[in-house]
Amino acid sequence: MLALITGGSGSGKSAYAENLSVACHQSGDAMIYIATMYPFDEESHRRIARHREMRKDKNFDTVECFTHLSSVRLERPTTVLLECMSNLTANEVFQEEGAGERTVEAVMEGVKRLAEQAEHLIIVSNELFSDGIAYDPETDRYLRYLGEINRQIGQRADLAVEVVYGIPVYHKLPEDPALREIMKKTGWGGADR
Repeated sequence: MLALITGGSGSGKSAYAENLSVACHQSGDAMIYIATMYPFDEESHRRIARHREMRKDKNFDTVECFTHLSSVRLERPTTVLLECMSNLTANEVFQEEGAGERTVEAVMEGVKRLAEQAEHLIIVSNELFSDGIAYDPETDRYLRYLGEINRQIGQRADLAVEVVYGIPVYHKLPEDPALREIMKKTGWGGADR
């Protein structure tokens, strides 16, 4: 299954994605958490610590990947939680070793390769497009790239969910009955719509 989970800052999207990952995972093996936040300031260190605390008892093995997602290789098919696409996109756009103008292509190649390797790939992204603020050209480019990446993932996804105030709003549900049963295990409801 390929799932895209979006929402604003503090919306509950990370908790939803972690619960979905746990529900998808069938065995006692560890799940993979691909962490994309580059720890560049005090705030990023706090956010990283908060996310580690959230998932500490959920049996994730963490892989840090700030750029070049296509280089990640899995030893075996498993459940992968990638958090988060907005950080990965920013890293590809703004980091010296990033893909720059090729960000959309590079990120989507990485998503494709991960989806081929993983049993379940759950991707978290941010909803950054509704504030109506005019940004500088570099930020506009980043937002265009992230919007295109989210759109392409959403089209390919079996599941597309926007979490608003802790409430999942389902934009796309899986057709597969087995995947719908997994959805019911998340405790967030809505899978039988």
